Amino acid sequence: MVLSDRLITMAHGGGGSRMLELLEEVVFPSLGEVALADAEDAAALDLPGEKVAFTTDCFVVKPLFFPGGDIGKLAVCGTVNDLAMRGARPLYLSLGLILEEGLPFEVLRKVLTSAGRWAEEAGVRVVAGDTKVVEKGAADSIYINTSGVGVIPQGREVSIRGALPGDVLLLNGFIGDHEAAVIGAREGFELEISVPSDCAPLNGLVGVMQEAGSVHALRDATRGGLAAVLKEMAVSSGVAMELEEEHIPVREEVRAVCEMLGLDPMLLANEGKLVAAVAAEDAGGILEAMRAHPLGREAAVIGRVTEGRAGEVSLLTPLGSHRLVRMPSGEHFPRIC
Repeated sequence: MVLSDRLITMAHGGGGSRMLELLEEVVFPSLGEVALADAEDAAALDLPGEKVAFTTDCFVVKPLFFPGGDIGKLAVCGTVNDLAMRGARPLYLSLGLILEEGLPFEVLRKVLTSAGRWAEEAGVRVVAGDTKVVEKGAADSIYINTSGVGVIPQGREVSIRGALPGDVLLLNGFIGDHEAAVIGAREGFELEISVPSDCAPLNGLVGVMQEAGSVHALRDATRGGLAAVLKEMAVSSGVAMELEEEHIPVREEVRAVCEMLGLDPMLLANEGKLVAAVAAEDAGGILEAMRAHPLGREAAVIGRVTEGRAGEVSLLTPLGSHRLVRMPSGEHFPRIC
């Protein structure tokens, strides 16, 4: 079949021959070998392991394409990372599309080709999906929902509730890159050096960390940034945390964006950064393993878990003063991820 249009029309969401053309000519070929295109209403899956992890997420980023990523890559990596934060080995994804009437097929192909590439990179397969088309003006180009399934190997389950007093807090690199990249692309800021998004699948990094020692708690620092996830971890685990600001890596370009807009790098969204609470006796080995991985080369010790007031996170500044880290009340900019 040859697509008779170059733009999405309402007929492509109608369940008939035009939808079949869309699936067979654009969706399945763009996703590539990671997609199972058997046209069943549900996929029959083999799940090795004793415990299954399941997650779902929606992605509405604007613009669709930004330095270092796009909505397709973001959807795959975001869902893979949510599974990895429980110690799971991601296996399968679903991918649901809401398309605006008038969307060029070339844009859809580009988004899905990226999603397929990064699914392959992460070692997952897209096994189910759905496509809906809405009238022009009822959506903004493309919205994506992805759900993910993975298996948790015995002894590898991790929880945000697992941080213990005495644990060392590790971060795998520079914070704020993703939000700075999206803001720059959206607002057209002239930066001396472009900051690409850090969007990446973290399951491989988590695997080498767990091989190197005891990881008690994990969280990827997405919306709300590092501040939000550390507060969530401290509250959920019933512990306190002490951070050292000078050890938290931030690019100068990101600092410049923050100064321009009056933002705190600790509150900026990331899509390829995780914070881990690890056993103190294993921290050196885990840090070394992280730095040997492409997504952990700038990994750093940023603080410790303490027995202080439950849920309290304090930050030691370079001047020697302490300030409390607070949960952000909302988003600086909507549609970051």
